[in-house]
Amino acid sequence: MRKLTLLIASLAAAFPLGGACADTALLVSVPEQRIALVQGGAPVAQFPVSTSRFGLGDMPHSYATPLGNLQVAAKVGGGAPLGAVFKGCRPTGEILRPNAPGRDPIVTRILHLRGVDNQNGRAFDRGIFIHGTPVEAQIGKPASYGCIRMRSRDVVAVFDAVNVGTKVRIVNLPLQVALKGLK
Repeated sequence: MRKLTLLIASLAAAFPLGGACADTALLVSVPEQRIALVQGGAPVAQFPVSTSRFGLGDMPHSYATPLGNLQVAAKVGGGAPLGAVFKGCRPTGEILRPNAPGRDPIVTRILHLRGVDNQNGRAFDRGIFIHGTPVEAQIGKPASYGCIRMRSRDVVAVFDAVNVGTKVRIVNLPLQVALKGLK
């Protein structure tokens, strides 16, 4: 709990008006299974994620994670409790605790992504999200069906730090290499 409190305090310092800065971006490293919240070209926070177990790409029905430049097209779930289950981007009323046995629905928050490159132009229609998962034990290794999964507490921090239109870059590189390319 202390780590979460420190994280929230550091994000509040980075975003003093309670919203994202214009130069905020998200950078996802597939090989490291990490996402960085970037401001002014520098990472202000990093979190473990889970990308697709089916590899990389943007073909329909491939369950692959698309690479390249995307943006946050919609934010869903603001104010929902941790573990709130979503189906069709609507809350079902069910709440799951982390690592609850059984199925693996989308929980807590959703950042719906839109591709801006030819190589990821289907991302929005494919339903590629950054979202919470109750299967937190799998975070840090490829386990999703194309989306970028996060722990519930982490996806809340990212959700609160970005706006619709925030740039998202998914790369098949280590974060440090990709960050050098942003400067």
